[in-house]
Amino acid sequence: MDLYGYFRSSASYRVRIGLNLKGLSYDYHPVNLLKGDQHGEHYRKLNPHGLLPTLNDGDTSLTQSLAILEWLDETHPEPALLPKGAEARAYIRALAQSIASDIQPLQNLRVLKYLVSEFKITEEQKILWIQQWIHIGFAALEKQLKPTPFAVGDTPGLFECCLLPQVYNAERFGVDMNQYPKIQTIAATCNELSAFIEAHPQSQPDSTV
Repeated sequence: MDLYGYFRSSASYRVRIGLNLKGLSYDYHPVNLLKGDQHGEHYRKLNPHGLLPTLNDGDTSLTQSLAILEWLDETHPEPALLPKGAEARAYIRALAQSIASDIQPLQNLRVLKYLVSEFKITEEQKILWIQQWIHIGFAALEKQLKPTPFAVGDTPGLFECCLLPQVYNAERFGVDMNQYPKIQTIAATCNELSAFIEAHPQSQPDSTV
């Protein structure tokens, strides 16, 4: 498998965790978002949207992190990223999508660049913007989460693949995480596992931190 990503890309981070949880090896190809590599002709042929990540497996080329993670679960069923039972699976999908669809896109690099270039927001205003949407999303998630080691049961899965990158961003931008003890507990437990340690931005070959 070939994974095209960027060390700080939340969506790339999600897929790295998923691959690691599955015990799947892959070749990592850095795409530097700050230098605009995602807009180059070579990468646009792989992913016309110019977004990360892209996962190639032979003749199969996949985009969108949640679609990739569910494909991994269907093609490599064990260990499962989704629990058994329609209700439990819907619950986990909803939690994951609340991050991938509602929280993270509002702090995506292209959104932030647009706010700076078109509306001339300051660095302080940009940080406040990021913190605002994380707080709104995390406050709701904190109410939805159940008191288990992970979102469901005793093993991490799809939700944790999405949560850890968002916690990383929250800490990076100074969000007070003490308001979210359930989220903190899950994140701390995950960060002791090799699948998450090896997927962390600082562990990537293109890391600058």
